[in-house]
Amino acid sequence: MLRRAAFICALVLLLVAAVLFVALNQQSFDVDLAVVRFGVSSGLALLIAFAAGLLAGALWSSASIARLLGERGRLRNALRLAEARRAPPALPPDAV
Repeated sequence: MLRRAAFICALVLLLVAAVLFVALNQQSFDVDLAVVRFGVSSGLALLIAFAAGLLAGALWSSASIARLLGERGRLRNALRLAEARRAPPALPPDAV
C-alpha cells in the first residue's frame, strides 16, 4: 500500500514539474516533418523529446531483460534436473 502511494506521489510530482516546465518555456517555433508543418512551444517539444527517449530506452532494455529472465529460467530448470539426478546420501551402517 505504501509503495503504491509513493508511486502515485512521484507521478503527480513529475506531472507538476512537466506542466511548470511547459508553462515557463513559451517560446514557439515551427516543426517541419515530412508532410506536416506545425508550431510548438519549446517546453512542449523538449518534453515530447524526453518522453520519446525514455520510451525508446525502456524498449531497448526490455529485450535484454527478457533474455536475462529466460536464461534464469533455463538455469533453474538445469539445477532442478541436476539435483534430481544426484543420488540420495547413504545411511551410516549403524543407523539400520
